[in-house]
Amino acid sequence: MKRVIVDYKKLTNEILSMLVEKYPDGYGDDDIIKFKNASNETVEAVEVRTEDTVYLVKVSTRLANTMEKFEDDDDDDFSDDETLGADNLEIPDDQEEDEE
Repeated sequence: MKRVIVDYKKLTNEILSMLVEKYPDGYGDDDIIKFKNASNETVEAVEVRTEDTVYLVKVSTRLANTMEKFEDDDDDDFSDDETLGADNLEIPDDQEEDEE
């Protein structure tokens, strides 16, 4: 199995999508893997896997922000017809009387 270290700047939409799917509420301390790179520097990363590759995505505040923005962008993909606004809500007559 191939292991690939990825910086948030080089994330593809596919990897970012896998990250958001695996960590929908963000990642925690228990999800972070620490290791030494070739320069003997400590690197912190979170892991996502495909069938043939393990991606170790370097952890940073920018990664968290990028994941959050990506998830928000997905939420914006709904059309106006799919969203519920106050205009689309119907309140039965008997409930309106209870609220007065």
